Amino acid sequence: MEFNEPAGQNLFDNARLVGKPAARIDGPLKVSGLAPYAYERHDVVEGQLYGYPVGATISHGRILSMDVEAARAAPGVRAVVTTLDIAPLALGMLNVARLFGGDEVQHYHQAIAVVVADSFEQARAAAGLITAEYATGDAADFDLHAAFERLQGSGDPDTLVGDVDTAFRSAAAVVDQMYHTASISHAAMEPHASIVDWSDGERMRVWTSNQMINWTRGSIATTFGIDPELVQLESPYVGGGFGGKLWLRADAVLAAIGSRAAGAPVKLALPRPFVMNNTTHRAATVQRVRLAAASDGRLTGIWHEAASHSLPGGRGENATAQTPYFYATDTMRVKHHIVAMPLPEASDMRAPGEASGHMGLEVAMDELAEALEMDPVQLRIVNDTQVNPSEPSQPFSERNYVACLETGAEAFGWSDRSATPGQRREGQWLIGMGMAGAYRGTPVRPSGARAILENGRLIIETDMTDIGTGSYTVLAQTAAEVMGLTLDEVEMRLGNSLYPVSSGSGGQFGAASSTAGVYAACMALRGEIGERLGYDAPEFSDGLVVSGDSSQALADLQGRFEAVDEMTIGNFQDNYLLATFGAHFAEVAVHIATGETRVRRMVSTIDAGRILNPTTARSQLIGGMTMSIGGVLSEEMALDTGRGYFVNHDLAGYEVAVHADILDQEVIFLDTADAVATPLKAKGVGELGVCGVGAAVANAVYNATGVRVRDFPLTLDRLLGGLPELA
Repeated sequence: MEFNEPAGQNLFDNARLVGKPAARIDGPLKVSGLAPYAYERHDVVEGQLYGYPVGATISHGRILSMDVEAARAAPGVRAVVTTLDIAPLALGMLNVARLFGGDEVQHYHQAIAVVVADSFEQARAAAGLITAEYATGDAADFDLHAAFERLQGSGDPDTLVGDVDTAFRSAAAVVDQMYHTASISHAAMEPHASIVDWSDGERMRVWTSNQMINWTRGSIATTFGIDPELVQLESPYVGGGFGGKLWLRADAVLAAIGSRAAGAPVKLALPRPFVMNNTTHRAATVQRVRLAAASDGRLTGIWHEAASHSLPGGRGENATAQTPYFYATDTMRVKHHIVAMPLPEASDMRAPGEASGHMGLEVAMDELAEALEMDPVQLRIVNDTQVNPSEPSQPFSERNYVACLETGAEAFGWSDRSATPGQRREGQWLIGMGMAGAYRGTPVRPSGARAILENGRLIIETDMTDIGTGSYTVLAQTAAEVMGLTLDEVEMRLGNSLYPVSSGSGGQFGAASSTAGVYAACMALRGEIGERLGYDAPEFSDGLVVSGDSSQALADLQGRFEAVDEMTIGNFQDNYLLATFGAHFAEVAVHIATGETRVRRMVSTIDAGRILNPTTARSQLIGGMTMSIGGVLSEEMALDTGRGYFVNHDLAGYEVAVHADILDQEVIFLDTADAVATPLKAKGVGELGVCGVGAAVANAVYNATGVRVRDFPLTLDRLLGGLPELA
């Protein structure tokens, strides 16, 4: 099916199931411990051995030799393979560092060996016996701020509109500040883990934790130089991804190498330090944000320049990603610099770029509002636009940002906020309110599915994944809606490369794209059923297929009906800018003596087209809000600049937000319908919840204390020096 023009009135506009709250159909399996996650697939293949990785202990250089004799002789060991034993493997899709093979070390904890043994304990013990001798590379420079100072102003801008210099010279108010965000980790509950059976050296079966089945299948084939048809990959449940499991990682590669060497299936989970130093993370950023405005608050110039680190060839964390599209302005200059550093791969993490970029842009907007003596909400309303600011001939498909701001302010009680910082106090606690806007693009990708009706039961097969987002549920709602069935009459089968290729989970495109693919497959199935019954343009409702005066119950149809289709997206979308918007409001309490910050309540108002399931969408938003609270208050990967690695590489030293940090979270959906986005008129929400939340908290802390921090996370030491004296 082709989506070639904006959707008109259709069955989803008066839906029974789509757009309505529904509990997760996979929930009982998860809470009972019966959902089959990658490392726990005891049922899929017999004789599983255990793999354990060995990582490099330098940040960059070469391996001169490795001693593995003691490991090979250790109890229970079936195989030991070192990176020196094989030629460098090819790079899979968007891999920057080689995952194995050869003597080059590009980052700390790069995998240099795998041990396979009868038990996990034996594999781990033997791995500890392996030693390596290195030739270290030249001393590395890990000073991102200094690199930014050298680079700023250089190179052609990524976006340039109008005469920025003149705009700043004639502005009534100017903000010019530096902002820093730290490197942070995905820290998903489930580590990267795989079981691989490549024991015959030909056909490879992979049970893994991965967001993108087709991409990763192709990357495995590329990495090992085999036909993709020889690779079958399954990932029906993923215990958190956040972008860290978009691409092929070392767990699957090492398990495959170990399986081939041992002649048996091998299971391997990356230990937590490897998750943080071997996989990917959100790179630190340095940002300079300059805003120029007229006396009425209208932006006359935006100049956003940023830098982030990456291995050579990587993309880093583009903190300017949202800036060309968010606010109306006459002039704009935007530039992102990538600084090469021998650190683990910096790659996609939930709202890559925008999550960090909002910390600079939205705090700067708060500072501009103060300079103009203007309400921060009103400042943003004044600078709303219905067209792409960097390309005014391109309208937004739908943009209800002002409604987000006004609805959120009313629900939060924004009018109670004191414009003067430090005015509200409850005992030893300083109370403040802050807000920030949110912008995130929402692309749509082709997505396919198979729909089967057999013995009255509808089965949907697609390689779409569920990374905790509710894919099982929203896809089942879509299928049941189209076929006129109940949720109980739909069986969802996800995450297998034998199924039709879907969009996959990532980039805030998963739900909107994959539901469109299921819609296409179900419409094809309706056509197949109608043709075989001889019905002309049949209708499907209440378990019946109806044509004129004739009807039959789907449950009574004999035989198997099957259809495969894909939703493809026409070029008409190029005429529009598709995006989602939000407004986040936060109230915080800061202890006057210790600087401890507590987020007391939050309200987020969201504009993301039709909300497919308010229950699962709310979970996405509050999950993003929670992640952002951790990011702004505590999360920071501490870099040892001498050795070039992240020291706090576990969940004891890397401090994510916990239950006690999160109190009252309210999410309000505008629940509009974007006819340009998909036939369901839906857009993604999964990444919008980490855009702007941290800035709202930071702005609230300033309102509470009068201490403006621009170096995040907002740890105690960055507040203590500016807090008022104890009464």
